[in-house]
Amino acid sequence: MTTSDAPDLAGEGERFRALLKAVRELVRCDAAALLRLEDGTLSAVAVDGLSDETLGRRFAVAAHPRFARLLESPAGLRFPPDCDLPDPYDGLVSGQPEILPVHDCMGAPLRLRGALWGLLTLDALEASTFDAVGPARMEALVRLVESGIDAAQTIRDMARRAAQEQALAQAWQSSRVATRELLGTSAAMQQLRREIDTVGASDLTVLLLGETGVGKDLVAQRLHARSRREAQPLVQVNCAALPETLADSELFGHRKGAFTGAIQDRTGKFELADGGTLFLDEVGELPLTVQAKLLRVLQSGELQRPGSDRTLRVDVRVIAATNRDLPAAIAQGRFRADLYHRLSVYPLVVPPLRARGRDVLALAGGFLEENQHRLGARNLRLSPAARTALLAHPWPGNVRELEHAISRAALRAYREHGRAARWVAIEPRHLLLEETAVAALPADTTPAASGMPASLANGATTTTLREATEAFQREWLAACVARHGGNLSQAAAQAGMDRSNFHRLLRKLGIRAQPPG
Repeated sequence: MTTSDAPDLAGEGERFRALLKAVRELVRCDAAALLRLEDGTLSAVAVDGLSDETLGRRFAVAAHPRFARLLESPAGLRFPPDCDLPDPYDGLVSGQPEILPVHDCMGAPLRLRGALWGLLTLDALEASTFDAVGPARMEALVRLVESGIDAAQTIRDMARRAAQEQALAQAWQSSRVATRELLGTSAAMQQLRREIDTVGASDLTVLLLGETGVGKDLVAQRLHARSRREAQPLVQVNCAALPETLADSELFGHRKGAFTGAIQDRTGKFELADGGTLFLDEVGELPLTVQAKLLRVLQSGELQRPGSDRTLRVDVRVIAATNRDLPAAIAQGRFRADLYHRLSVYPLVVPPLRARGRDVLALAGGFLEENQHRLGARNLRLSPAARTALLAHPWPGNVRELEHAISRAALRAYREHGRAARWVAIEPRHLLLEETAVAALPADTTPAASGMPASLANGATTTTLREATEAFQREWLAACVARHGGNLSQAAAQAGMDRSNFHRLLRKLGIRAQPPG
């Protein structure tokens, strides 16, 4: 329960208690209760004269024949003192020194806007207490209570609508906040933009594929901005961050009482995105049980909140993203094949940074501008040597790694130069890319399997880490080119690098590649 929800629930309880107080002023009794009916179970929403224990009980109608008789009666009834049906309130009347039975009991069904809502019950310890309460008086009591319940429900509906409108407004606002552009002029990015513009105007479900950190969230935002739903919310869900026990509730909502801790109705992300777009990031992390429900929504546009029998219809365009190999997950039984085919109506592959050539410099410029404002620095600039280092780095962490590297380098350079500097030059030493160069190489670069330089494998040392890293790269890459007979395309593929970046790195390290043949 959020802070904003608490006053509404507390206020509703006060209104119900005020109703019971008015009832007891009109009819002498030892106890009165309001019980709400939900899914065949009665729960006390307010009691007056009964112990607090009553509020924690849930009365299954099938197990309590007196309650069942009251619910079936058209206008209520009074049980005779010698009735042999067990009384649910025996021993629950408060203020008694010992457990005492109830001897006079009456009640009536309550209706809200034509539907059965629950019960009003009146109980007394003396058998003749309700002799003066005839049908007309009982009907007046029922009308009084039903009017109060109707007013409380109206207030509750207004509060719920206000909360939903606020949530929708927040979701819409978050989708309208200025976001980063998909920077870059490489062939890979131009192709991606064309694909986005092609599918964006449709309502087709899109599956974004790509490594971690390539910017799949930015692609989802551009798809939404190119759609007819652009003025509606873009609601984002990180499926990997959802605990398995709460994923169902987060996506589809729940009814009050659906599970322990569900103290109020909750609107799910699908309902919040109604009319707009739902972005399911890391969709491969969803539990199988939730995958089945997601499939149903994609197939029919219908969902059910946990704890509810009511079917809701939603109009939502789904964009999903994953860095997992979903066909492999299907083969392992961790992802549903039918859901995969529903999600991948239009698959889009977001290219890794190493395949985007000089885009790395455009991206770095954008990140430098952000850090310049954040730090209050004057003119953060990349030195020529820093540009060369950025172009040569393989970027296993993609755009996210670049962003973090630039942020760290900007802070180091700014502290080194100081606020008064006319410009702040970022050098390779600020980037510290050499420290991650070895980790960026393919995983099979072991001395035995991949040609690690013998000088390093045998424990030889060099003056600095940078020199050791360059020596490693020089010998490993030379061996890689030799293994492929001078075929640089094949060598670049094994190194996991774009060919143009691979060429630049060879030139930087002084490696002369002989053409094949």
